[in-house]
Amino acid sequence: MNVKMEKKMKCVLILLLCCHVASPVKHSLKYFFTETPGAQSIPEFVVVAFVDEVQIGDSNSVREAKPKKDWIKFFEDHPQDLEWYRFQSNEIHHFFKATIETLRQRLNQTEGVHILQRMSGCEWDDETGEINGYDQYGYGGVDFLAFDSQTLTWIAPKPQAVITKMRFDAHERRFESNKNFLGHQCPEFLKEYLRYGRSFLQTAVLPSVSLLQKTSSSPVTCHATGFHPNKAEMVWKKAGMELHEGVDKGEIITNNDGTFQMSVHLDVSSIKPEDWKKYDCVFQLSGMNEDIVTKLDKSKIKTNERSTESYLIMIIAIVVVVVVLGAVIGFIVYKKKTSKCSQPPMKDPAVVKPLNPPTNA
Repeated sequence: MNVKMEKKMKCVLILLLCCHVASPVKHSLKYFFTETPGAQSIPEFVVVAFVDEVQIGDSNSVREAKPKKDWIKFFEDHPQDLEWYRFQSNEIHHFFKATIETLRQRLNQTEGVHILQRMSGCEWDDETGEINGYDQYGYGGVDFLAFDSQTLTWIAPKPQAVITKMRFDAHERRFESNKNFLGHQCPEFLKEYLRYGRSFLQTAVLPSVSLLQKTSSSPVTCHATGFHPNKAEMVWKKAGMELHEGVDKGEIITNNDGTFQMSVHLDVSSIKPEDWKKYDCVFQLSGMNEDIVTKLDKSKIKTNERSTESYLIMIIAIVVVVVVLGAVIGFIVYKKKTSKCSQPPMKDPAVVKPLNPPTNA
């Protein structure tokens, strides 16, 4: 290799090491609708709204929308938005009831409770400005219909949904409404919510990370919970190199408080005990410079399996309790026997002389 080529290679290497390519930041607004007519234990109609996977409000009534604590002030200042949600909920509720009745007749479903669900919303890339809308239906727990925002047509993954797809495609009013909401109204809502909630939506919160294992032969799970936002990554590394073989990564799940959790599992069956110190679980949160590194350490693993030492301690404790209990019972029996032997014999009342014999009258 000549000197010029070597210099060029060094420059390229320096650029690769030093330059950081920023990944696009995508924000989302999602609405989940569920209609379950005839169910006794759950509301007939439920709507839940999320911004960047954080719940902003819900409703189990077509007349009332309930914002979450951080969003009450926003909707008090924007009553027209709340009224819009009430109107949409009422419209969708009646549409869902009619749709379920139509599907039951078409699919010859005469009995049972049937669920119709819809997820509608949009994503906005705040760097490129790209907008993607989505509108998907599920019936009976499986995908039923989906709107393709690129071709502006409906897709039917099941033969039973083809008739509904054709009716939706031919419904000009629904087509225009979908096109306007997904391409314009939803992104405007999303940007407005982001401006208002920037202080708490974008606040980075680090998680607590722990190592879990069911038994000594099970994979070791690295579990992170309580982090925010949901733009995070977690991997297993060996000597600084990311592992793929023997690793099973779970999805990011939303907690009840609006934070998130995720897990990544490592198969340790073929890892020698002396090599455990080479393995690390690394959690990376978007926007944070430092990673959370957790070393693979047997003493730090929380497990449901009791060790031999624990069993031995438990057995000894049980034996001690039994011995003590036996001694107490024996002592009580002994005391009862001795107390009986020490009592004086009872005299016949007929021969006992009175202490003060009666005097003659």
